[in-house]
Amino acid sequence: MRQATMTAPGVIEIGEAPAPSPKAGEVLLRVQRIGVCGSDVHVYHGKHPFTPYPVVQGHEFSAVVEAVGANVARVKVGDKVTATPQEVCGACRPCLRGDYHICDALRVRGFQAPGCAQDLFVTEEAKIVPLPASFTFEQGALVEPVAVGVHSVARAGGMNGRNVAVLGAGPIGNLLAQVAQAGGARTLVTDVSDFRLDVARRCGLEATSNARTETLAAAASRVFGSDGFDIAFECAGVEETINAAIGTIQKGGTIVLVGVYGDRPKLDIGLVQDRELNLVGTLMYKYEDFTRAVELMAAGRVITAPLDSRHFAFEQYPGAYRFIDQAGDQGMKVFIDL
Repeated sequence: MRQATMTAPGVIEIGEAPAPSPKAGEVLLRVQRIGVCGSDVHVYHGKHPFTPYPVVQGHEFSAVVEAVGANVARVKVGDKVTATPQEVCGACRPCLRGDYHICDALRVRGFQAPGCAQDLFVTEEAKIVPLPASFTFEQGALVEPVAVGVHSVARAGGMNGRNVAVLGAGPIGNLLAQVAQAGGARTLVTDVSDFRLDVARRCGLEATSNARTETLAAAASRVFGSDGFDIAFECAGVEETINAAIGTIQKGGTIVLVGVYGDRPKLDIGLVQDRELNLVGTLMYKYEDFTRAVELMAAGRVITAPLDSRHFAFEQYPGAYRFIDQAGDQGMKVFIDL
């Protein structure tokens, strides 16, 4: 079978590998679509701090069940599925209290463990997330980033009636804002890209602001009036953006750190203390975040089609990264087609 391996930053080799077989409790998947995400791009540029080389990438994907091992009862051959990518120990304190997504020995497929960038991929039945037959393979590959949004929103608490600012309108910010809105929040989405803000509006996120031409304070006043916002999701991973949130949010507000910071930011901690702000971290998701993501997408409450930017054949895997670099903020979600 074909397999794509990143042997060094910026170097992807397409080769042949033995086809895997499912053992008891495992499922063999024929991969259909792989989404390229921002963390993958960090690996491509050698800026991901926790990924060694060589690595087989791929963690957001859709597939069809090719075969099942013994004792597999929840899925059958031909089903559309995706899967969670974490490998956890099950014995550390986070795992024992149910927070396995922040396992002390966490390994993520596509980063610290081999991913799905190959024709056939084996995973445990417990990690399989069934998809509706009506889902496109693109939708299936986007369940993972929607699950990021589901988990991040849950970290901030209930959304109903809340005023929420989402800073960064890339794929994660867009999908997260839709999840918050589906939960009853009034949302403001900001970015420096008119293209991405247009995509946000096409996804039903009507209140947007370009941070190059309007301050966060002015945008919040325009959208929320004197109430401002009490929850912010920082999805850009930029020092200027997180400090704008710290300086603008209501006193006692909650800022959830979603973006991946390539460079360590300097924060105005004095304001965090003075205003009793809550800085909340978020990492990945749990299985139930995936199932909730599927529910929201199936109900049409999270729209993904406007995010589809470009498709590349498997043999053109390196071209996907070149396109992402060239497109900059004029691109959203890039898929690899198998």
